[in-house]
Amino acid sequence: MLRKLLGVFIFLIALSGAIEDSYAQDVQYSQFYAAPLYLNPALTGASELTRIGVNYRNQWPGLDQNFNSYSAYIDHYLFDYNSGIGLIFNGSQESMANLSTNEIGLSYAYRLKLGEDLYFRIGGMASYMQRDAFFNDLVFGTQIDIINGTVGGITDELNGIPIDSRYSFFDYSFGGMFYSNKIWLGASAHHISEPNVSFVDGQISKLPMKLSAQGGIRFDLQGGRRNYFTHAFAERSVSFAFNYKQQDPFNQLDLGVQLFVEPLVLGVWYRGLPTKNGLPNNEAIIGLVGVSLENGLDIGYSYDVTVSKLGLRNSGGAHEVSLTYSFLWGDPKSRNQRARTIPCFKY
Repeated sequence: MLRKLLGVFIFLIALSGAIEDSYAQDVQYSQFYAAPLYLNPALTGASELTRIGVNYRNQWPGLDQNFNSYSAYIDHYLFDYNSGIGLIFNGSQESMANLSTNEIGLSYAYRLKLGEDLYFRIGGMASYMQRDAFFNDLVFGTQIDIINGTVGGITDELNGIPIDSRYSFFDYSFGGMFYSNKIWLGASAHHISEPNVSFVDGQISKLPMKLSAQGGIRFDLQGGRRNYFTHAFAERSVSFAFNYKQQDPFNQLDLGVQLFVEPLVLGVWYRGLPTKNGLPNNEAIIGLVGVSLENGLDIGYSYDVTVSKLGLRNSGGAHEVSLTYSFLWGDPKSRNQRARTIPCFKY
């Protein structure tokens, strides 16, 4: 029963942004560097290769209702124009009302060299988004007979809202990032037009602008070795990074560290923003394991251990998987044209 109540409560919070003047929130990925175009449009083409990636997240599987998110993207770097172009598809679905959001976007980024070992990338994205919901299976308080314990009857909560609703709109994002061979620091803004996402005609429910800042530093470790067969240098490094997000009325900070002993990647993150004023925002401890293969394939798996009052036993945490494949498409001589790529996390 507790899980059912939690599922209904969480769903109503998510749905309130669609049917009332409330706040909708973006999907978040624990492996946000494995979803670079979603994190910051300035990362379009940042690998200076052709890159294809997919992400999948199963949020709180311990609840009776499912919260699933997925993303797929492709980007390519144009050496002659110092530019990256990309295409991204994002989707999320909640099972109770089949509330889903789908997005397809085009992104572009330009790389500018500022010094011997300092670069700046600026990028933007234009997206078309569609939200769908089916409200026929929802149960409202006015339909519950407390005395008899039955559910039924007609409710007024959905007046003016079609049972099967669909709403579409355009959305815009932009971002920038400074980086060298060891550090990176960037910022991005999503939903800069704060589009109306209400299913109700004549009502306004804005999707708040999301502001984020991300950065980090990488240290090379001693003991790096060369592959016996290919003679290529096998990287050994440790990286520290952060990602801060603010989307009214919420904010959140992710802090993490990743150890890369090629081809193995191990990482741990803390998600939250403990404060003395207001409600505590401790959400999760995240563990990650991945492999980064010489053929350009990166595979990552992470698990969120819930530390909020929702509890791991009730929520079941969150599972997340990412796949990325990078390769050189075009003239093989372009490999020698590669400038300094961003030393970001693998995942």
